[in-house]
Order: sequence, then structure tokens, then C-alpha cells
Amino acid sequence: MRVLHISPLYAQPVDTLPTREPMTGFYWVSCMRSELESQLPAIQAMLSQVGGTPLVDLHVSDLLNPTLPSNYDYTSVYDILVFRRLANAHLPPLNGSHESIASAAPSPVPPTPSAPPSHRPAHAQPQRDAPVLQRVETQPVGFALYDHVLLSVHPDDCFVQENFWQRLITGPGKGDGRQQSSKMPVEPADLMLRMVNGMVDGYLDLRRSLTRQIDHWQMALLKPNKRFSNWASVLDVRLALHQLDEICEDQRAAMQDWTEALEGWPPESTPARQHERELLRVRSRDVLEHIERVTHHIHRMEQSAETAVQMHFSAQSNRANDIMRTLTTVTAIFLPLNLIAGIFGMNFEFIPFVHKKDGFIWALVSMAIITVVLVAYFWRRRYLENNDQP
Repeated sequence: MRVLHISPLYAQPVDTLPTREPMTGFYWVSCMRSELESQLPAIQAMLSQVGGTPLVDLHVSDLLNPTLPSNYDYTSVYDILVFRRLANAHLPPLNGSHESIASAAPSPVPPTPSAPPSHRPAHAQPQRDAPVLQRVETQPVGFALYDHVLLSVHPDDCFVQENFWQRLITGPGKGDGRQQSSKMPVEPADLMLRMVNGMVDGYLDLRRSLTRQIDHWQMALLKPNKRFSNWASVLDVRLALHQLDEICEDQRAAMQDWTEALEGWPPESTPARQHERELLRVRSRDVLEHIERVTHHIHRMEQSAETAVQMHFSAQSNRANDIMRTLTTVTAIFLPLNLIAGIFGMNFEFIPFVHKKDGFIWALVSMAIITVVLVAYFWRRRYLENNDQP
């Protein structure tokens, strides 16, 4: 368990649980789920002394539940927000800006090789059984938001807790345990929104990997001269995208509930506090906008995957139609030849040209003329045209 006193000028670790409200700033108490369960009486006593009331039993159960989806709840004294984050992601910078997406660390899903490069030989076989989308593992992070204390409950070995702890107590280019005031959260809700925004940006970082992996299977589905049979991987794509969509829907619902509750807070009396309240609204809308971007990208990838499957079956259908057209044309060419052969093969005693010396030659010449005429006719009608692109 870690306790951090965050003031407008610095962040200072505290060795023990606080017993009263701070003179300035607020307390951030972060613990693992197992620590909350083992030290629940001490934490409840701290919340009662600093926050004004302990957590109700239902909220304690929510914070201890490792399978709980993202959701928001509140009481007259505190708010509860549970937000699911990626299990092995890395966080972007602390300010949670849009520019942090490009500089964030790689996503937990390893990249899948896309289409072969242009210098690769045409006959070279692409990698088979390449993973499409590994199962997206998520873990809940719970927040209990009071006026002067923020309790965050993390899973074991949580990078969210470690990263924000180090960034708060260590300023850029400093090692004295202090940080610039412009970077400091001004209240518990501000710190909570920064952490949530960082977790959402982890989902945004999945876009590059997901796009590469979807492109890989689109190329495999649309490869003209190779039969596709790895339909289990395509099903995994759909399941993984549906899972991400459900996660984002829960996150969006939780943040919308939080935003609506924020609008209902009593108005602030001073201009400084009004400015801080407006910053909270801006950060809340920013988190919602990030979630919307993730959802929009997931829907676009679902449509791309579905379109690739439909185009695959359309291409296979067109290929089968071309084969049947060629076979039908060849059959039509040989039909008159078979007719001539059948007529002269009848067991009648008197058949024209049968007993003539040049009868066989005339039969062959007639068959050749009929064949040439039919081939020219069908070629002109494009029945024998090769539609495969080189």
C-alpha cells in the first residue's frame, strides 16, 4: 500500500495512513486488491476519518471483484468508478494529451506480418497460422473518490500505479522528489481522470497492431491463386473485435454517468475553483472522445473484415463461374463433332461417304471447319477470355 500527499507544489510520500484531512492538497492511497482485502478495517477507518464515511459493503465487493466490468456509482459522500485497462500495456505521458498516443510504448498485442514486400518472390509462401488477434486481457482498476482522498485499487503488479507514482514524485529532470505545479493534479478527480485517460490511450495504441493484423488476413482472403482454409482465425478476429467493442461500451457508459454526475456538482464560489471544475469537464469529455475513437476504429475494422470475407466468396464465385463458362464452351465446341462421329458410327448398311476413299478426309475437314468457326464465335463473344490478372 502506498500513500502520497499531493499539494499544488509537490508530491510527498507518507509512511502511514492519514488520520485527518490535509491542510493543502489531497491524499492518494493506492493499494492492490489483495491489500484492500487484508487491510480493509484500517482502510475503512482512514476513509471515515479523512473522507467522512467508509465504503459501503457493496462498493467494497465491487472493488474486490476481478471480473467486474467498467461502471460508475455514487453516494452522497463519495463516487465509485471501476475502469478496465489492458493487462500489459504501457501508459502515455501523464498529461494524457492527444499527442501522447504516437509516443506511447508498443501495445500488448504483438505485430503480425502483413503482406509480403514487393521484393519478395511471387512463389514464396507467406507465413502460415500467423496470429490474428490475441485475446485482449483486461483488468479492473477501482477508484473511490472523496473530497480530500482518492483510493485506487489495482491488480497485482499494476503498471498504472507504478507509472503514476514515479511521475508524481519525480519531476522532469529532477531527483529531489518535487515536481512543477503545472503538472500536479489539483484534486482527487483530476488525478483519477488522468489515470483513466492514460488507460484509454492504451486502447488507442492498439490501432496500429490491429490494422496490420486485419490487413494481413485481408490479403490472405483476397489472394487469387491460393485457397484459403484458416477460417478459425477469421472467427477469432470477429470474437476479439466484439470483445473490444463490449469493453468500450462499458467504458463509455461509465464515463457518461460520471460526466452527468459532474454536471450536478454544486457550483464553485471562487474563479480558481471554477476554472478547475471546467478543466475536469474538459478532461472528462477528452476521455469520452478517446473512447469514441476506439469504438469507431473497432467498427471500421469489423466492417473491413466482413467486407474481406464477402469479397473472398465473391471472388471464389466468379472464379467458379469462369471455370463453368470455359467448360460449357468447350463442351459446346465438341457437341457437333460428337454428333458427326455418332452419325457415321451408326450400324446402317448405306451411309453417305462411308464407302468413299476420301470420306474420312472430308469428315476431318468438316470437323476442323466447325471447330474453328465455333472457337472464333465464342472468342468474339468473350466466352474463352482469360480474366485472371497477371
